[in-house]
Amino acid sequence: MSKVSGADHSWRDFTRVSPARSFFLMGCGALLGLGLAGYSLFTARGTSTLRVPPEAVALVNQQPISRSDYLAQMQTLYGVDPAHATRAERAQVLEDMIREELFVQRGKELDLVSSDPETRAALVNAVELEIAADAITAQPSEAALRAYYEVHRTRYVSEGTMRLRDLVFAPGDAAGAARAVLMLKSATPGAPLPGELQARDSGKIADEEFYFAARIHLGERLFEAAQRLGDGAVCAPIETADGIHVLYMLENRVPARFAYEAARDQVLKDYRNDAIAHLRTGDELFLRRRANVLIADDLR
Repeated sequence: MSKVSGADHSWRDFTRVSPARSFFLMGCGALLGLGLAGYSLFTARGTSTLRVPPEAVALVNQQPISRSDYLAQMQTLYGVDPAHATRAERAQVLEDMIREELFVQRGKELDLVSSDPETRAALVNAVELEIAADAITAQPSEAALRAYYEVHRTRYVSEGTMRLRDLVFAPGDAAGAARAVLMLKSATPGAPLPGELQARDSGKIADEEFYFAARIHLGERLFEAAQRLGDGAVCAPIETADGIHVLYMLENRVPARFAYEAARDQVLKDYRNDAIAHLRTGDELFLRRRANVLIADDLR
């Protein structure tokens, strides 16, 4: 009986763990866990800080410098690939790219995007180009371009031109303006104006001008009357605040529509521009919806 009791006591002594041994084992376990975690962290794919990934030529504060950018820079500066470049040329390109990356990172630290107008403008342009990338590279079908052309036919016309005389009579001289209309209708186109006309030339149309310029110089009301006149035609007197106008058309080359084949390059350009505008509008709307924008009271 005493032997049994002694054996049981010895077993309890063996299985009993002292506090010091417990802390020692816990410390060993913690160190082992940290070691395994560190090994996993520094050897996991995409997170290594001990080696340069194959797609990069260098790491600058863990930011990779793309190998493709390095090749493009080499070609731009020296017109060769790295295999045919000298050691000095390769070193110079790499040094320039590292310097650029260091300055870019410093710019981020200084938050130049928020304070420097040129940096902000460059960033906005970059985002806009990224948004427009799909529309720029897309090649629409001929059917899509023709459909676009049909919807916007009025865009694809030649620019009209006109040569005319804008004769201005004194306010209230309706009789003089009426006589001028009769005289000009019987005059030879391009011949000197009859000397007895008691009118001044406004000088708004000095020589042959495009339609858009004539519209600006004459004003909407006079231009609308002028563009309906044929060569040698005279409009009925038009009374305005500065007098009575009689328009005498010397030559009117009206705009002519371009066929699709002749306008195709411009159609493609306009098609892409409209697609880009649509994408930018959509992205701006998305960004506004998710943003918290507060406007000052005095500008609401």
